[in-house]
Amino acid sequence: MALRELAEKRVRFSMRRLTWLVPRAKVQLSDVNGPRGGVDKRCQIELKTDGSGTVVITAMARDWRSALDSALSRAARALLRLDQRSQASGRTRITTRLNQLPQA
Repeated sequence: MALRELAEKRVRFSMRRLTWLVPRAKVQLSDVNGPRGGVDKRCQIELKTDGSGTVVITAMARDWRSALDSALSRAARALLRLDQRSQASGRTRITTRLNQLPQA
């Protein structure tokens, strides 16, 4: 499986419960120090949220898959914290507002 396809599938899978919060995600994979080896695979995920602006998460690992998975798990935790903060500050969650719409 190509790296691009893998990254797309992993992002869709890990963000499936948070799609109402993140309409757009951008993933950048880079090799920091070239072919010399070591912990040099970098994954940067940029998530544009509806109400909280942009969240950028960066992770480094020995291989692409580990860097991607680490960045995605950190991004999911960051989004959940943002949602909890918005709830605590008195803002109404989008899902709550959708549930209050009249049913047809």
